[in-house]
Amino acid sequence: MSLRLGDTAPNFTAKTSLGELDFYEYLGNSWGILFSHPADYTPVCTTELGRTAALKDEFTKRNVKVLALSVDPVDKHLGWIGDINETQNVTVEFPIIADDERKVSELYDFIHPNASATATVRSLIIIAPDKTIKLMITYPASTGRNFVEVLRVVDSLQLTANYSVATPANWKHGEDVIVVPAVSTEDAIKKFPKGVKIVKPYLRYTPQPDLS
Repeated sequence: MSLRLGDTAPNFTAKTSLGELDFYEYLGNSWGILFSHPADYTPVCTTELGRTAALKDEFTKRNVKVLALSVDPVDKHLGWIGDINETQNVTVEFPIIADDERKVSELYDFIHPNASATATVRSLIIIAPDKTIKLMITYPASTGRNFVEVLRVVDSLQLTANYSVATPANWKHGEDVIVVPAVSTEDAIKKFPKGVKIVKPYLRYTPQPDLS
């Protein structure tokens, strides 16, 4: 199954390090991030799951629930979590899906045969509260994720979901944003009382609208 942006993220039930889980029930009305990992006891994944645990407060304040997936069984996950907690100085509290039958991996197209016939690629999917897929990033197994970028895109997605703006290249929370083309300059001036800077008729900046 090939999923694309805007598609509904398919629901599933699975065994996890925290017990049986229904994906939709776990997410509730939150945003969600589903990470896939090639295998347990792999060095890059160990650092990534450690970083995810360390960023717990950052995800919580953004109303984001995270969960990981690896194609190994629960007992192996539990042993690996002990290693992650020890080596990364964290406490992993989010669920890690045991996908030893690769059902979720195939549902979400996490196995790319030309990269590996059995292991999942390092994919990340961000899901909105309405269960639609808002972002997909896939790395090779050898390259760890940039969690500064993960938080940055969450900030962008949440901001642009609520305001008629887009975020420019390298944008970070607190910086100016772009008025979307669908809003006329006349309407933009009314809509964004902090001001509109017109560089070109199609390129107009305004301060981030959700900041006081």
